[in-house]
Amino acid sequence: MANGKVQQFKWDDMPKEKLSDLIDRRIITGEKIMLTHVYLKKGAVVPMHAHHNEQVAYILEGKIKFWIENEDSEPITLGPGDVLTLPSNTPHKAEALEDTLDVDIFSPPREDWLKKEDDYLRG
Repeated sequence: MANGKVQQFKWDDMPKEKLSDLIDRRIITGEKIMLTHVYLKKGAVVPMHAHHNEQVAYILEGKIKFWIENEDSEPITLGPGDVLTLPSNTPHKAEALEDTLDVDIFSPPREDWLKKEDDYLRG
């Protein structure tokens, strides 16, 4: 539901935004939630960052490693079917160990992504 009305989307019809040579994404946004496909080629790095949005990362294909700042644990490796929840303001970094399709859900929607003010991903 976006702007108070029900809408239907097909991922293949959504524009694919090229952020770098190794990262692309597609975005679907509702009023209070954002659903994204993030396509990471092997070796892609999402630098350490944090945001006020709660995040759920669900890996459909490939393998990715997450580092969580201020956690005593080792890096977390996720593969197909794995889900990671990240509370608001949790610093984290990721690296694609294989070509990866990551479904990210954010609440509220990432305004920096919508306004293309996400320089940490672009390059």
